[in-house]
Amino acid sequence: MYTFVKFGGSVITDKTGREAADLVVIERLAHAVADARAVDPNLALVLGHGSGSFGHHYAARYGVHRGTPLTADHTGFALTAAAALRLNQIVVDTLLAAQVPAVSFQPSASLQSTNGQIITWETAPIAEALQRRLVPVIHGDVAFDTAQGTAIISTEALLSFLALRSPLQPRRIILVGEAAVYTADPHRDPTAQPIPLINQENIAQVLAMTGGSRAADVTGGMRSKIELMWHLIEQLPELEVMLIGPDPALLTAALLGQSLALGTVIKRW
Repeated sequence: MYTFVKFGGSVITDKTGREAADLVVIERLAHAVADARAVDPNLALVLGHGSGSFGHHYAARYGVHRGTPLTADHTGFALTAAAALRLNQIVVDTLLAAQVPAVSFQPSASLQSTNGQIITWETAPIAEALQRRLVPVIHGDVAFDTAQGTAIISTEALLSFLALRSPLQPRRIILVGEAAVYTADPHRDPTAQPIPLINQENIAQVLAMTGGSRAADVTGGMRSKIELMWHLIEQLPELEVMLIGPDPALLTAALLGQSLALGTVIKRW
């Protein structure tokens, strides 16, 4: 079985800045992955990351996520793709420096969408990389869209496609971002409390409490992430999703399947 992990754009960059990578956090997370692989050499891992202050800035400025007619200027599309790749290169280089055999796979090179939903994506090379004990690294990206011209595909949407429409069915998905899902926005409400477990008994209540992102985010923020992960769990009842903060020890533990004292776990039961 496979483990998917996402480094959130809000933790590996300053999302309120412009192409502001947090190199210290990226390095710590890379070493956490290396530590987990050292303990479990058979760990089959697909790693994704958001675009943070790299791709989201250009996507929001040019409205790439809203669509671009065929005859219109596609400069925004190109700028968004290039920015996402720049952050991807930083992440991959940092993983390699930590002795993690990371290989980049640019989604937009082999993906097409319709109305913002992935229709086709050639994922066989990702499976091939896993067979060779490599760590495929994907990222939120632009896409040519058959209905609206252009779209933005989130990392969660990519991981969902891999889980449901490829042989790479995961047992666990780890989202590294906010320290947990909270009863309110913890950045605005000091009384917000973490929600340790989300399941079929409280999912509706949790979705009613969650909102979007505080900075430029063309992929919908926390609510859309929870909705997408819950939809995935409904299709894969044994799947477990963990939301944790950028704590290297927590990430290593989560990758090894150890129970967490902090963060939020989403599962069917």
